[in-house]
Amino acid sequence: MDLRLIINGKKAADEQLRDAIGKFRTIEPLTVRVTYEGGDIERFINEAVAEGVKRVVVAGGDGTVNEAVNALMKLEKSQRLELAILPMGTANDFATAAHIPHGYLPALKLAANGQPHAIDTVEVDERYFVNVASAGFGAKITATTPPALKNILGGGAYTLAGLVQALSFVPYSGELTLPDGERASGDIIAAAVCNGRQAGGGQLLAPHAYINDGLVDLVAFTSFAISDVPAVIEELSNYPNSSQKWVKRFQVPWLEWQTQTEMPINLDGEPITSKQQSFKVHAGALNLVLPDACPMLGRADLL
Repeated sequence: MDLRLIINGKKAADEQLRDAIGKFRTIEPLTVRVTYEGGDIERFINEAVAEGVKRVVVAGGDGTVNEAVNALMKLEKSQRLELAILPMGTANDFATAAHIPHGYLPALKLAANGQPHAIDTVEVDERYFVNVASAGFGAKITATTPPALKNILGGGAYTLAGLVQALSFVPYSGELTLPDGERASGDIIAAAVCNGRQAGGGQLLAPHAYINDGLVDLVAFTSFAISDVPAVIEELSNYPNSSQKWVKRFQVPWLEWQTQTEMPINLDGEPITSKQQSFKVHAGALNLVLPDACPMLGRADLL
């Protein structure tokens, strides 16, 4: 197989990665492209399509994967390459939940020999994501956590920044519209639209989410006081056996959320702001290389 590896330029000097590529090339052919500026991933993917490549591997974090997903979703479905992931970021939430190996050489071997599976993507404001869109303070955390803190603390930096900001965060007032016609108004401090299961450096938000079921899991946090924190954590951890007093959950193929003021949203590392958000699932839109018995694949895909 003609395998094309696209590396986030900020990670290209990693000696362990270079060593893994050298070892892999003794087994399989591999062509490497390294990004330098914005738009390179899309350009390299289009180049691979034109050259007849069938599978592309992206090396980087959740944001790098997001760039590749958006580039592929711009193509006609028949032109979309099979996608594989080599995790290299701080959090790597999607790859971790999917049980994609974090070792460079095992990840490359999976990329070359693993089976592709049709997975869903989620569209919002003509952008796409495969893992989680966080809104409210969750998106603000990702945008404002200093890179140095991320590097020192890893995924824990997001949790630390989140607790500090959440307890003094002004809620967003808005209205939620669901497919059954239900409308709900209220105040939230944060929400997550989950195709995958975790975000924020390991926080498990939607433990029963699947990436091939045509649905997203909406997790919304209403306002809470410092004294409520233990109960909120318990609700989040004990789903589905929880009261949903502070953590509301819905599983739907689409949803709309409208706020009175612009709300920050983070799409797998890509920040946007908007007053009205429409989230729509594109079922089976991409072919992603995944390990056998990936826990985020629905049962039917594994039979």
